[in-house]
Parts: sequence; C-alpha cells; structure tokens
Amino acid sequence: MSKLSNLDFVLDITGKNYLSWILDAEVHLSAKTLGNTIVQNNKESPEDRSKALIFLRHHLDEALKSQYLTVKDPYTLWTELKDPFDHQKTVILPRARYEWMHLRLQDFKSVSAYNSTLFQIVSRLKLCGETVTDADLLEKTYSTFHASTSIS
Repeated sequence: MSKLSNLDFVLDITGKNYLSWILDAEVHLSAKTLGNTIVQNNKESPEDRSKALIFLRHHLDEALKSQYLTVKDPYTLWTELKDPFDHQKTVILPRARYEWMHLRLQDFKSVSAYNSTLFQIVSRLKLCGETVTDADLLEKTYSTFHASTSIS
C-alpha cells in the first residue's frame, strides 16, 4: 500500500478532470484507511488528517498547491476544491445525455468502436450520478438498429 501515493493522478488547474480525480482520491484515501478525514465533523487523529492532507496535496497541480497553501485540514481542502470545480457535472451531464440520445450503431465501422463510445458515455453519465442499467444498454443498442434489419 505504500506505493499508493506514487500513483499518477493530478487535479488539473482547469478542473476538467475533477470528477475522476475525486473518485480516485476517495478510493485511495479509503485504501489507506483515511477516508473519514474528508468527512465533516470527523474525529480522526491529527496524524491521519496530516497524512490525508499530504496525500491530497501530492495529487494537486502546482498552481493549486500554491493557491491552497494555507489550508491545513483535509476536509477543508476537499470542500474548498469542490466549490470551484463541482460544476463540472453541469457541464458534462448535458453533453453525455445528448451523446447518449444521438448514439447509433450504424454510425460506427465496427461493433467494437460502438461499444467503446457507448461505455465512455455511460462512464460520464455514472460520474454525474446517473444510473444506467444493463437493460438500458440493451435497449439503446436495439433501438439503434436500422428499421430494415428488424424482423416483423
């Protein structure tokens, strides 16, 4: 587990990767048993809070590190990063829904290319809190077949 802090994922100054960054950070903090340090009113030890803060800072862009240099609590850093970047859901979700609506199997040269795009869209929908079931995936694929291929 000591190699977890060496993993490469850095929150970009633009925040474009904020949604995937928070998921990665939450998973890694939980793996280090530091997940509760980013929860409000946590009772974690000062040592654990320091470890979590070091971990979070390690995975910030240099400009963000400078901007939040004086923040000394992981929960405070977590919430202060949320304010400017959490709006990514409002940007990503409408685009992912639009792509989902307009996705058609016939627009792809192969089923593999279609599946790849399908699962990229589904990942973005799930990042934004949308639920996509296997039935939804099947229905989407079936509904994209050209009418001439349907059996009456």
